Amino acid sequence: MTHDTPTLSRLPTYFISHGGGPWPWMKKEMGATYDQLAASLADMPRQIGRTPAAILMVSAHWESPVFTVQGNPCPPMIYDYGGFPAHTYEVRYASPGSPELAQRVQSLIAAAGLPAQIDPERGYDHGMFSPMAAMYPDAEVPVVQLSLRRGLDPAEHLALGRAIAPLRDENVLIVGSGLSYHNLRNFGPQAHGVSKAFGDWLDETAVQATPQARVQRLQDWASAPSARVAHPREEHLIPLMVAVGAAEGDVGERVYHEDAFMGGLVVSSYRFGAA
Repeated sequence: MTHDTPTLSRLPTYFISHGGGPWPWMKKEMGATYDQLAASLADMPRQIGRTPAAILMVSAHWESPVFTVQGNPCPPMIYDYGGFPAHTYEVRYASPGSPELAQRVQSLIAAAGLPAQIDPERGYDHGMFSPMAAMYPDAEVPVVQLSLRRGLDPAEHLALGRAIAPLRDENVLIVGSGLSYHNLRNFGPQAHGVSKAFGDWLDETAVQATPQARVQRLQDWASAPSARVAHPREEHLIPLMVAVGAAEGDVGERVYHEDAFMGGLVVSSYRFGAA
């Protein structure tokens, strides 16, 4: 990839709900549970209209003391889940890494005055490889992961997004991978009301609010309806801040939505900027 001669239109950014564990490899066990999510992820290449040079994936499943970029050219798999069938601990998503992109990302973050480092050994976690298996099943697109920073400060992750925004003009797709509702102790039909309350607020914030209001609402997300029920710990929401920061002035659009996921959950994904 190159970053000095951009010739293509600016790519959008995404915040995706990435589902639970290794779901793409559990069709027999899960049936149609993930069909709508899988379809929405599989539609992303059509939406953007071309194959990106690389994808920068900010996963809810990686936190570090400072922002850390994956520099491994051939990342291994990290099976960061438990209680799933034995075959899911042998799955492979063999996309290449990109040390060049890792260096570029680190330099952009550092130039913004934020702490950044490269981890040359880090592998792919399921916040990356599960959605990528639906998005690009042939694993032909290089992918680099970028960590969250411990403390999970919304303003800091919005600033991270601003720092890496130039990648959008360099044919690099920025994807925040989390879940719009993430409370594993309150799942299923009984969580419909609280997930809807938070989901309605999230729609208003991501799609309807002005860009300025959107940023303020995200910084104050914990005061939203049912916020701490929807996200007792916010690591699955914070990737949204990065996606918004990288597309701060752009319009948001909901690109995936279910009202009864897993029997009752309201879940969504969003795109920022024209596709």
